[in-house]
Amino acid sequence: MEATALSRIGLAGLAVMGQNLALNIADKGFPISVYNRTASKVDETVARAAAEGICRFPATTTQGLRRRRRRPHHRRPLRAPPARDAIIDGGNEWYQNTERRQREAEAKGLLYLGMGVSGGEEGARRGPSLMPGGSRQAYLNVEDLLSKVAAQVDDGPCVTFVGPGGAGNFVKMVHNGIEYGDMQLISEAYDVLKTVGGLSNSELAATFADWNRGELESFLVEITADIFRVRDEGGEGELVDRILDKTGMKGTGKWTVQQAAELSVAAPTIAASLDARYLSGLKHEREEAARILAQASVSGEGPPPAAGRIDKRRLVDDVRQALYASKICSYAQGMNLLRAKSEEKAWGLELGELSRIWKGGCIIRARFLDRIKAAYNRNRGLANLVVDPEFAREMVHRQAAWRRVVGLAIAAGVSTPGMCASLAYFDTYRRARLPANLVQAQRDLFGAHTYERIDRPGDFHTEWTKLARAGAGEEAAAALV
Repeated sequence: MEATALSRIGLAGLAVMGQNLALNIADKGFPISVYNRTASKVDETVARAAAEGICRFPATTTQGLRRRRRRPHHRRPLRAPPARDAIIDGGNEWYQNTERRQREAEAKGLLYLGMGVSGGEEGARRGPSLMPGGSRQAYLNVEDLLSKVAAQVDDGPCVTFVGPGGAGNFVKMVHNGIEYGDMQLISEAYDVLKTVGGLSNSELAATFADWNRGELESFLVEITADIFRVRDEGGEGELVDRILDKTGMKGTGKWTVQQAAELSVAAPTIAASLDARYLSGLKHEREEAARILAQASVSGEGPPPAAGRIDKRRLVDDVRQALYASKICSYAQGMNLLRAKSEEKAWGLELGELSRIWKGGCIIRARFLDRIKAAYNRNRGLANLVVDPEFAREMVHRQAAWRRVVGLAIAAGVSTPGMCASLAYFDTYRRARLPANLVQAQRDLFGAHTYERIDRPGDFHTEWTKLARAGAGEEAAAALV
């Protein structure tokens, strides 16, 4: 170990992500001190570093963190404020907590960053996507370090200063909401292919691997192909079939949906993915429902057998197109949420740049993020991804296959809430006139909430019940004559 070196950074918390991030930082040539409440985690990290030939751990105690941490340098030699210590919170934190802590830190003369980190265990070790927000000066003090630690793609490191306050944590939160939607849509594609198409696990592995060579190329599609190949060491068949169908969650998906509601931004695909996780948790209730409803059925009622005379090759292609179109809607919802929050908080979020830093390292990294970046670079005020000329053509060309998949799933009794939500979102957004006129009439009738007209300006109120009953009386009188 470099016993005399001074640390550039001190990292506290050596769970899976923390340990791998510490090794990543050290591996990039930055001396780092580490600390964990459980001392064995510190020993484990240092031993792992030694085994990997990394000698950048000058200190491993809180005392060492204080004694061996050198003052941060700044990158602006002229007229820059004196360099100050910075606190970087790299967890999934509620953005308002970050804003409060930044104010408290600044009152004590400290800089503060709330930084989203995405990429899981492998990303933390080899290069994650980093989303820092808060103090710009704090970011400038560590920009060189973060740029080397982050994942590297063709147009630069997957890190940028996201914005002031809690912008970094908010962006990471929405990233996770999009991730929820992505995982739900992929699971639905799997369910349709297996239940309706009768594909085996080996066929599913080959299908997802093939998809990963095309427009659906992404981390999640890639790992899905791998999952279907893993055999169960404790029994016959593949491991995926032995896993309990009950999904866990950490809370960021719920925060995303709550924020969408607060900002009046439609995010039905992300909300459907959250509902699906809630329902998956009702394992015992679902088993009872399956038994009771099966007993209540009468011959000839209910959905037809799922795997019948299905053209597998056509189904696979249709599901591919339905998954792609559904994903575009899910990303569009997430980006619209980011834009709405940015406008509310004056964060100045650059949606094209956020798409760029998600291209590598993070869980939702995908080939078509390049195209999302290009769409926002073409039009920074783009109202919705689905009306970008390129994406609009793709949505229109894929909608026939999309509708076939959703219709087939519904007929077979296979739940596809994410795909249905995406399709409903698309169908609602593309219609110039919706039945909301009737809803407004109802609201005015029972609550005098008023309505607007399409042929003249202003707010209007009508005595609907009085006029309707008067009209009914006139009709009855006319009928007697």
